[in-house]
Amino acid sequence: MLRETGMAEVNGARLYYEVVGEGEPLVLVHAGIADSRMWEDQLKAFADRYRVTAMVDGPFSHHEDLRGLLDSLDVERAHLVGCSMGGGAVLDFALEYPQRVGNLILVGSAVGGFGPDIDPPRQWDEIVSAEEAGDLERVSELEVQVWVDGPGRSPEDVDVSVRDLVREMNLIALRNEASGLGDEWEPEPPAADRLPDVQASTLLIVGDEDQPSVFAAADLLGRELPNVRKVVMHGAAHVPNMERPEAFNRIVLDFLRDYH
Repeated sequence: MLRETGMAEVNGARLYYEVVGEGEPLVLVHAGIADSRMWEDQLKAFADRYRVTAMVDGPFSHHEDLRGLLDSLDVERAHLVGCSMGGGAVLDFALEYPQRVGNLILVGSAVGGFGPDIDPPRQWDEIVSAEEAGDLERVSELEVQVWVDGPGRSPEDVDVSVRDLVREMNLIALRNEASGLGDEWEPEPPAADRLPDVQASTLLIVGDEDQPSVFAAADLLGRELPNVRKVVMHGAAHVPNMERPEAFNRIVLDFLRDYH
């Protein structure tokens, strides 16, 4: 299957994207600890039914960068899939541009303006120390422990290829962040105060090994979104599409079929 790749000039940044398949557009927005490679197993599976675009977020307003990318690709309306930070971006986009959104799939999603009163992960102090020491390799490994392993598993419990790829992708993100370039802004009022306004049918996916803060966000979304379905995937943490791709793909495709 042919895959188109390119760089789009969007809001002063250059965004990498990939497009594959035919049919209705389905946009995949990656997590903050990752890049477009996290969606490799989805590009293959979804492209049989959808025109799939995987994007790398820019450094300013993520939902406005998404709008700019869709404009550059002449995509007026799309189904949106976002993981973690990417989930927060597509949620903001759905609130700002509801007419441009088909269905929403939020995976371990962030929610703008929502900060639950939950203790940080046990690795937090060591992450801060490693950041202060400039040891970004150590920071990336610790963040893999937080997000890929989760609070209830050890590294030995997780597929080494998934851990290695996320550690590699996250290290790129950490180095970009350390450059000090860019100043992200978020919409006001934040998404957490506007969830009943979301018009799109929404699927929430959460891995049962994810962090308590992610479950708290999913609980908020489940209570406040008008048309929502929630699925908890067993044996996965913050990137369930990478750990259990076949199950993830089936869940998403079934949802899109049911809400077509």
